Amino acid sequence: MKTLPESFRPFDARMLAVGDGHWIYVEEVGKKGGRPIVFLHGGPGSGAQALHRTLFDPARDHVFLIDQRGAGRSHPYLSCHANTTAHLIADLETVREHFNVARWMVVGGSWGSTLALAYAERFPERVNALVLRALFLGTDEEVAWAFVEGPQIFRPELYQAFCAPLPEADRHDPLASYVSLLTGPERSERTRAAHAWNAYERALSELAPRHASIPQSVDAGARLPPTPIIEAHYIKHSFFLRPGELLANAHRLHDIPGTIVQGRYDLLCPPRSAFALASVWPSAHLEIIDHAGHSMTEQGVMEAMRRAVTALGDAAHQHA
Repeated sequence: MKTLPESFRPFDARMLAVGDGHWIYVEEVGKKGGRPIVFLHGGPGSGAQALHRTLFDPARDHVFLIDQRGAGRSHPYLSCHANTTAHLIADLETVREHFNVARWMVVGGSWGSTLALAYAERFPERVNALVLRALFLGTDEEVAWAFVEGPQIFRPELYQAFCAPLPEADRHDPLASYVSLLTGPERSERTRAAHAWNAYERALSELAPRHASIPQSVDAGARLPPTPIIEAHYIKHSFFLRPGELLANAHRLHDIPGTIVQGRYDLLCPPRSAFALASVWPSAHLEIIDHAGHSMTEQGVMEAMRRAVTALGDAAHQHA
């Protein structure tokens, strides 16, 4: 990615203590005192990226980009201790109170959309708008589709390569096998599994992936790609949500306007969940992006998110 203009660089950044031995990284971008917006990265575990800053207008928006527990520049890195959805929701309140923000827009994609929904349903009075991308409701059924059922149908050769590094006896349930390896104590096994998982998920996130291969061997001392470790921890615990919780509590969003930006051919988070949420959240607008997959960088996705941020931000400002 090219170097961002000066206006997209953080004007402040700090580490906030949130308890349980965790410190989270928070950076501020844009105009101090402008329209308050918090951005929630995906994964869980991927961390906020410089590209995420470009979704916003630095002349009008005061954006808080957070690395969630165990992710990015937060400490301790890759820690799953006291790392649950409830903890992350509480962390958002810590950030909001620390910066003396009364209400803010919440923006997130994939797992970030899950956390945004969980937070908004817990604290609807603190949210003036939601912009969600690649909606994920945090259910076991969605996980099974994303990593097993969908790839078997649409990318069978990739699914086969994903299963290949596993012992033959474990290939009947590769999802459980990988989660066990990724959350287990053996570092060399975690490292190999993390690299395979990372390559697999990356290929599934793009409509036309440039690299759709799974490494069959990895140096045991190689650096761990971060997302698979935290992601497996959350998958193991069903994302610390009750079955169907987010849809069941969607009535709490009735006073919050929102936009759901959804890739038509998103293999990881297909449109079914976005449509289900929009059906029970009347103040939401569902925008399907044709010829797009899961990634934020898919054609038309970022543009749609920027439009939604601008429109909902203007509306919130008028009614403030």
